[in-house]
Amino acid sequence: MLQKFETYLRQEKRYSAHTCMAYLQDLAQFSAYNQCVALSDWQEQNPATIRSWMVQLLDSGISNRSVNRKLAALRTFFKWLQKEGLISATPMSRVQGPKSEKRLPVFVKEQELQTEKMQPLFASDFEGIRNQLIIELFYQTGIRLSELIQLKENAISSQSIKVLGKRNKERVIPIAVELAQLIEKYLSAKHLLKLDHPNLLVRENNQALYPQLVYRLVSTFLRTISSVEKQSPHVLRHTFATHMLNNGAGLETLKDLLGHANLSATQVYTHNSFAQLKQAYQTAHPRAVKTR
Repeated sequence: MLQKFETYLRQEKRYSAHTCMAYLQDLAQFSAYNQCVALSDWQEQNPATIRSWMVQLLDSGISNRSVNRKLAALRTFFKWLQKEGLISATPMSRVQGPKSEKRLPVFVKEQELQTEKMQPLFASDFEGIRNQLIIELFYQTGIRLSELIQLKENAISSQSIKVLGKRNKERVIPIAVELAQLIEKYLSAKHLLKLDHPNLLVRENNQALYPQLVYRLVSTFLRTISSVEKQSPHVLRHTFATHMLNNGAGLETLKDLLGHANLSATQVYTHNSFAQLKQAYQTAHPRAVKTR
């Protein structure tokens, strides 16, 4: 049954492999808690048993955000059971998750990412050029970690990159001349080593990058140039979005560049932009300066 559900997630919902794995793990956790082994066990579930699991998760220190993710997995699964005619109604219709704590995206200051400060941090060999390109792609395009790893060499042009995002949605992101030149420099180094992997970014053994490698690279880079508490590839995605808004980009444009399904996901960045505007106002306006 779970195999059929996984096929549904991948083929119909077009969820990423990461999301599918997380959903199946959440279902396994719920199954262990409520001893769901057969279909009949799932059919007997009711809002009370789901709420008791939710309380147990919260009591064990699981964050509201993670609990809501697990409930989303259950919600999708029960809807699928209903769609397949295996249950008449979903118990999730009477289950409400805890309020998620609002967390503003962490981002790096513009002055910390100036080219002249970043250039000396990377060696001139293949690995150094590749690592610099990884950082620049994150910052200049806002792509996700999974998108960067899967980026194909044939998806690159002198003016744009073609990205395959969540649910296999394709989007085209324009790139600056400086980034295009860095890509050409990297490709020259890649072809000189006779590396023919179809992915743009590879290791020296001609194998694809893996998430932990990229995560370590970005973490080390961010610790070197910034004091931000969180160091991850997503921080550079947040930085891209925040800097775009601060410099006049519209929300709709940013939504398309980030590959968000709806505008509400993009609006979180307006909080950081407002903070930037407030700081500029307090610095520049005569009355504001006097009352600080």
